[in-house]
Amino acid sequence: MDKTAIKTIAENRKARHEYFVIESFEAGIELVGTEVKSIRRGGVNLKDSWCIIDGGEMYVNGMHISPYDHGNIFNKDPMRVRKLLLHKKQIMQLFGKVKQEGLTLIPISLYFKGSLVKMQVGLCKGKKLHDKREDMAERTAKRDIERTLKSQNR
Repeated sequence: MDKTAIKTIAENRKARHEYFVIESFEAGIELVGTEVKSIRRGGVNLKDSWCIIDGGEMYVNGMHISPYDHGNIFNKDPMRVRKLLLHKKQIMQLFGKVKQEGLTLIPISLYFKGSLVKMQVGLCKGKKLHDKREDMAERTAKRDIERTLKSQNR
């Protein structure tokens, strides 16, 4: 198997709807064995998760990893706070941007890179209601254009 092969496990589609993603970073994630087995089976949900920086460390909250069926006593709490692995310099840069500019850190996707579990974290700015409406109007217009082009090509 290729060491750089990327296999997406879960995506946070709600994040792209609720936020403008300004910048994204790749972070490792600290997991236990039964959590990795559960992730391999697709038992993960990023829907209402967010990241915080506390004491120079970055953590992901609200990420749900289903308990592994055969894990018995080794299973951890599905909603526990998990540490993200980034360089200290990166964490401090993100901390500064979050504090100064009022941005938010949101998990965008979870994927395997080779045999390692990685998380794409986005530095995001919240969308207002009119921004969401504009995005929906753009998507609708794009869809209509594609339909008319498709019907004309027949």
